[in-house]
Amino acid sequence: MIARGDLGVEAGWERLAEVQEEILWLCEAAHVPVIWATQVLDSLAGSGVPTRAEVTDAAAGERAECVMLNKGPHIEEAIEALDDILRRMHGHLEKKRPLLRRLRAWSHES
Repeated sequence: MIARGDLGVEAGWERLAEVQEEILWLCEAAHVPVIWATQVLDSLAGSGVPTRAEVTDAAAGERAECVMLNKGPHIEEAIEALDDILRRMHGHLEKKRPLLRRLRAWSHES
Protein backbone atom coordinates (compact mmCIF):
# COMPACT_ATOMS: atom_id res chain seq x y z
CA MET A 1 0.00 0.00 0.00
CA ILE A 2 1.33 3.40 -0.95
CA ALA A 3 0.00 5.98 1.50
CA ARG A 4 1.71 9.32 0.94
CA GLY A 5 1.16 10.62 4.48
CA ASP A 6 3.00 7.74 6.11
CA LEU A 7 5.59 7.67 3.35
CA GLY A 8 6.29 11.39 3.80
CA VAL A 9 6.93 10.89 7.51
CA GLU A 10 9.37 8.05 6.84
CA ALA A 11 11.16 9.37 3.74
CA GLY A 12 10.69 13.13 4.03
CA TRP A 13 8.85 15.30 1.53
CA GLU A 14 12.02 15.90 -0.51
CA ARG A 15 12.19 12.24 -1.56
CA LEU A 16 8.50 11.44 -1.46
CA ALA A 17 7.82 11.32 -5.22
CA GLU A 18 11.01 9.36 -5.89
CA VAL A 19 10.34 6.74 -3.20
CA GLN A 20 6.72 6.44 -4.35
CA GLU A 21 7.91 5.67 -7.89
CA GLU A 22 10.50 3.19 -6.68
CA ILE A 23 7.88 1.31 -4.67
CA LEU A 24 5.71 1.09 -7.79
CA TRP A 25 8.67 -0.18 -9.83
CA LEU A 26 9.71 -2.74 -7.22
CA CYS A 27 6.19 -4.08 -6.84
CA GLU A 28 5.75 -4.33 -10.60
CA ALA A 29 9.04 -6.22 -10.96
CA ALA A 30 8.12 -8.58 -8.12
CA HIS A 31 4.50 -9.01 -9.32
CA VAL A 32 3.23 -7.66 -6.00
CA PRO A 33 -0.14 -5.86 -6.15
CA VAL A 34 -0.17 -2.19 -5.16
CA ILE A 35 -2.95 -0.32 -3.38
CA TRP A 36 -2.86 3.43 -4.18
CA ALA A 37 -4.09 5.15 -1.01
CA THR A 38 -3.18 8.85 -1.19
CA GLN A 39 -6.49 10.50 -0.28
CA VAL A 40 -7.57 10.02 -3.87
CA LEU A 41 -10.50 12.33 -4.67
CA ASP A 42 -11.03 12.89 -0.94
CA SER A 43 -12.49 16.39 -1.41
CA LEU A 44 -14.81 15.12 -4.14
CA ALA A 45 -16.12 12.34 -1.90
CA GLY A 46 -16.58 14.77 0.98
CA SER A 47 -17.72 18.03 -0.58
CA GLY A 48 -18.49 17.25 -4.21
CA VAL A 49 -15.51 19.17 -5.67
CA PRO A 50 -12.02 17.64 -6.11
CA THR A 51 -8.76 19.53 -5.85
CA ARG A 52 -6.39 19.56 -8.83
CA ALA A 53 -3.83 17.61 -6.80
CA GLU A 54 -6.39 14.91 -6.04
CA VAL A 55 -7.24 14.52 -9.73
CA THR A 56 -3.52 14.11 -10.48
CA ASP A 57 -3.24 11.51 -7.70
CA ALA A 58 -6.19 9.65 -9.17
CA ALA A 59 -4.49 9.59 -12.58
CA ALA A 60 -1.27 8.24 -11.05
CA GLY A 61 -3.31 5.44 -9.50
CA GLU A 62 -3.65 3.85 -12.95
CA ARG A 63 -0.35 2.09 -12.32
CA ALA A 64 -1.69 0.36 -9.20
CA GLU A 65 -3.92 -2.68 -9.04
CA CYS A 66 -6.31 -1.02 -6.61
CA VAL A 67 -7.19 2.58 -5.71
CA MET A 68 -8.60 3.31 -2.27
CA LEU A 69 -11.26 5.98 -1.80
CA ASN A 70 -12.45 7.39 1.52
CA LYS A 71 -16.16 7.40 2.19
CA GLY A 72 -18.26 10.53 2.07
CA PRO A 73 -21.63 11.89 1.00
CA HIS A 74 -20.47 12.14 -2.64
CA ILE A 75 -18.76 8.74 -2.87
CA GLU A 76 -20.78 7.67 -5.92
CA GLU A 77 -19.59 10.75 -7.85
CA ALA A 78 -16.03 10.01 -6.70
CA ILE A 79 -16.24 6.42 -7.97
CA GLU A 80 -17.60 7.57 -11.33
CA ALA A 81 -14.91 10.26 -11.64
CA LEU A 82 -12.16 7.80 -10.69
CA ASP A 83 -13.40 5.30 -13.26
CA ASP A 84 -13.43 8.00 -15.96
CA ILE A 85 -9.94 9.27 -15.06
CA LEU A 86 -8.40 5.78 -14.94
CA ARG A 87 -9.96 4.74 -18.26
CA ARG A 88 -8.54 7.83 -19.99
CA MET A 89 -5.11 7.43 -18.37
CA HIS A 90 -4.74 3.79 -19.35
CA GLY A 91 -3.59 4.52 -22.92
CA HIS A 92 -1.14 7.20 -21.84
CA LEU A 93 0.80 4.93 -19.53
CA GLU A 94 1.00 2.01 -21.94
CA LYS A 95 2.78 4.03 -24.59
CA LYS A 96 5.05 5.90 -22.18
CA ARG A 97 6.41 3.48 -19.60
CA PRO A 98 8.89 4.65 -17.00
CA LEU A 99 12.32 3.05 -17.06
CA LEU A 100 13.71 1.33 -13.99
CA ARG A 101 17.08 2.74 -13.03
CA ARG A 102 19.39 1.95 -10.14
CA LEU A 103 17.42 2.41 -6.93
CA ARG A 104 18.91 5.08 -4.65
CA ALA A 105 16.15 5.94 -2.20
CA TRP A 106 17.78 4.00 0.62
CA SER A 107 21.40 4.86 -0.12
CA HIS A 108 23.26 7.85 1.26
CA GLU A 109 24.06 9.06 -2.26
CA SER A 110 21.73 11.68 -3.76
